[in-house]
Order: sequence, then C-alpha cells, then structure tokens
Amino acid sequence: MADSHPAVSLHPLYRAEQVRELDRRTIAGGIEGFALMQRASAAAWQCLRERWPEVRSLTVLCGAGNNGGDGHVLAALAAAEGLAVQRILLKELDELSGDARRAADMATAAGVGAEPWSPGMAFSGQLLVDALLGTGLDGEVRGGFREAIAAVNASAKPVLAIDIPSGLHADSGAVLGEAVRAAATVTFIGDKLGLHTGAAADHVGELAFRALGVDALAEADLLPAARLLDASLIEAWLPPRARTTHKGDCGHALILGGAPGFGGAALLAAEACGRLGAGKVSLATAPEHVTASLVRRPEVMAHGVRGAADLGALPTLADVLVAGPGLGQGSWGQGVLQAALAAGKPLVVDADGLNLLAAHFAGMRREDWILTPHPGEAARLLGCTAAEVEADRPGAARALRERWGGVIILKGAGSLVEGPAGMAVCPFGNPGMASGGMGDALSGMLGALLAQGVPLESAARLGVLVHARAADLAAAEAGERGLLAGDLASYARILVNPTGFDGDL
Repeated sequence: MADSHPAVSLHPLYRAEQVRELDRRTIAGGIEGFALMQRASAAAWQCLRERWPEVRSLTVLCGAGNNGGDGHVLAALAAAEGLAVQRILLKELDELSGDARRAADMATAAGVGAEPWSPGMAFSGQLLVDALLGTGLDGEVRGGFREAIAAVNASAKPVLAIDIPSGLHADSGAVLGEAVRAAATVTFIGDKLGLHTGAAADHVGELAFRALGVDALAEADLLPAARLLDASLIEAWLPPRARTTHKGDCGHALILGGAPGFGGAALLAAEACGRLGAGKVSLATAPEHVTASLVRRPEVMAHGVRGAADLGALPTLADVLVAGPGLGQGSWGQGVLQAALAAGKPLVVDADGLNLLAAHFAGMRREDWILTPHPGEAARLLGCTAAEVEADRPGAARALRERWGGVIILKGAGSLVEGPAGMAVCPFGNPGMASGGMGDALSGMLGALLAQGVPLESAARLGVLVHARAADLAAAEAGERGLLAGDLASYARILVNPTGFDGDL
C-alpha cells in the first residue's frame, strides 16, 4: 500500500554538520559571525531569566570556540543586569581567537573576572551555565573538560546548557564519556536530533529552540535528518467515522502469540488492538489460554491452536497479522511465525517474533511489515551488541531498515520510526513504561491502525505516538510507578477519538 502523509508540519531535526552549514550560509548571506553569536547569547539570557527569574548570581563555564564564546557574551549580559558572575575558563583567554576572543574581551570589558579551571574549585553562582563543549564534539570527553563536567554534575546546582549539554553527541544522543545533566537547554538555528533520543532524556532537561532568524526549511538541499512526532497527527489520520460505518470497514486483525505458558502478552495485544478501533480482532493462541481470553475480553475471537497446522485459513481471513507477543522461541512459536510470514499479509513483528527472525530468517527482507525491536532485539537483528545500538540509535534504525526493509520502530527513550519517508522521533513517554507488556500493547495498537487502513509508515508513527501519549495520560493521573501495560488501552481509546462533532449529546 502506497503511503501518503496528511498535511501536518512536523518540527525538523538536523545533524550537527547540517546546522554548521546553516551557520556558514547565514554568515555568507551577510550576517556577521559575532552578531550571530550575540543573538544566541541574548536568546540564552532571555531563557535563563524566564526560567530562573530570582537568580542573582551565575557561574559560567566557558570552553573554546563558539560555544565558549556564547558563554562569554552571556556573562557580559548578566553582569550588565547586575548579577554576580563567576567566569571559569577551560581555555585561557590568550589562547582564544576570532569571535570567541571578541566575546571573551566583551565579558572582560563588562567587568567580569576570569578564573582558570582547577579541580576542586568552588562554584559560587546559584545557577551554572554550561558553555564548555558544542555540537562539534565527536570523541570521548577527556582531561579538564571531563573533570569540569563531573564537578558540574556533582554540584547539585541547576544548569542551563547552551546549544547542547557538554558531552552529549549532537547526532546520536549518546554520552561521550561524561555529559552535563542540565535542568534546561537552549539550542539554536536548527534543532538537533541528538537532543531528542537515547541518553538525551537524562541530560537535556527542558528544551527551548531559538532559530535566531534562520529559516532552516528554506534551504531545500538540507533535508531534515528527522522529524518530531506531534499530537496533531492523531486527528489528521483518524477523523470522525461516517455514521454508516460497520465493522467490516474497520478491518480484521489477527494476533498470533501466547505459546503454552505465555498467554498474557497476546491478551494485552488483542485488547489494545480492539480499543484502538479494529472492526474484528482474532487471537490464535495455545488452547489453555482461550478461557482467560474469553473472561478478560469476550469480544476477541479466540482460537486455540496446538501448532501451525491448527491455524488453517485464519491468517488468510485477516487483513493484518501481529506476530510475536508471547510467541516463545520453541517449535510452537517457530511454526506460527512461519505461517504468518507465508500468509502474504501486512505484518507487525514484535518480541520473540524478532528473535526468531534473527535466528531463523536472516535472509528475509519485506516492505510490508513493521518491526518493533528494543535495543537488545535490535542488536540480535543486526548482529551487534545492545551497547553499540545505544551508542548510535539513529544509525541503528537506519541499518535495520536497510537490512530488513519495511518500517522500523526502535523503542526506548525517544523512540525512532525509520521508514521510506525518513526518520521520526517520539518526544512523549515516561519512565513508568519500564514495565512488562508495554511492547505487546504497542504491537496491538499498530495492528489496529493497519486494519483500519492507515498506511504502513503512518501507522507506525501514529501507533508510537498514541502509545506514548496514553502512557503520559495514565502517569499524569496516577503516577509513573506501578503503571501497567494494561492501563494504556483505555487512555489510547480516548486519544484516537476526535471530539470535533456538531450538535448536542
């Protein structure tokens, strides 16, 4: 099925080199580099005052280059407003050049003192400003910079990071040895992909983006590296149904899972599938789980299957298949997955389905499936380690699609959706989702969206969005700890029902 996307403008994310190119083009277009630095520093200062209006003293840690220059200018602005400013240098003033040196001289002229960094020195400011390392960092942080970052994190004081928390990789969101844990980050010109996935969730804090007058989307040759998913996608893809809609219009999803002794996962997937609006939901599971399914959700058409031979025509009768929840890696799961693969229907593969793919179907590639690995499963699919996946989540997502085809959902903080239209990043979700069955609920939601005719890539984006937003609604009502996968279905149902109707109830 050809994919098309509704007219929803998603926030663009860029790689560091793309942002540096935007910077170069802006300067070439007639804006002086130092003027652009002053804009950035003024924007950072404004964000600081809005976020911490009561602060009367700052410690600004300045590195070399433009990131350090931003810190020097901000120090000058703060001093002009009457704040006490401690300026700590990781690069001596006489070693600076260009715009960074002009910025440092500006701070000095404003009466701001300068102290070279030394281990164990005290931070006198109520608030710390991180202007140590920018987006150009590509290797592990070492020496004095690493010591300073560790000291910042140990101080327990709030931190504003300029452009990016020092030590965080701008493209991947990985920590390069040691990274600042900021309470807030203000980033400039083009928003960075690495601020939205992986370890970024523990380091960026509240994020503010300031374009500084640069329209990145006007540069047609600099295609965004990713887009940020937005809740407006829900109504765009799921408008109110016609009054004459019947269950046949809403598709038939078949959940294949629940090997002997592993029935719960498939039940979670089936319930989530029904709650997101599939017209019919069938479940093929081990016979001993059928009674539990009937008790939990009698609307689901549960079929007891002892093995693949018992499936019969079930896979051919459904519009979409979901294989993996509680599938197991034994002979039952292998046979059921093989039957699902042979059915020639759009397919969602999760959990042990992914492990079986890696172990027994290594040469397979399809364009009509959604694969939903967490980092461990992604590592098995790629033949690497989970640590290598987490070191470059965007690269891993691209490699998975190149190797396996279809659409890839790489789960985790800042889940990534990689498909033919490019990469999308989910900005929603919370730590309460670190509990069993969350992936099963997601796979059921994906099956429901596909059954209702949402194209493959858009279903993946929409499913990830709804799943994470539902978890956020549940956590907002009752807290993160104790959040269960089964809680998500009822909140997801609310999200996928637009409220734009005419007339009175």
